[in-house]
Amino acid sequence: MSLDKALSDAMNGVPECVAGAYIDIESGLLLSVKTLDSHPQAVLDMVAAATADMFQGPNVLQIEKHFRGSRGQKDAGNHYFNEFLVFSDNLIHVFLRTKKYPNHVISFVCRKSANIGMVLAKSRLTVDTLAEAV
Repeated sequence: MSLDKALSDAMNGVPECVAGAYIDIESGLLLSVKTLDSHPQAVLDMVAAATADMFQGPNVLQIEKHFRGSRGQKDAGNHYFNEFLVFSDNLIHVFLRTKKYPNHVISFVCRKSANIGMVLAKSRLTVDTLAEAV
């Protein structure tokens, strides 16, 4: 199955989902994106860049380094931050790092009226299927 089709199918399972994206945070590229509304490419590119900053910005990397150091762990390339929930005025934004490809992040945007527990649970269920479609 293509990544675009897998993303579209995943969005159908996430409550009140209005947008979805599959992002390579290493390159900062959107590998797939689907939205119910149209958005300029420049805006979509900024979303990819902002997602990369969230997961691997310099301050985040410093926090991870500090956590490893305080626990006496060596840098094995693992990450402490694997999921983010962001609440805006009207939307819920979910960001999930994939296990298969640690530099890939899936994002879903849902209406704020959606049940947050269901949004998170249904979003998590899509991760493996989407990673397999890459």
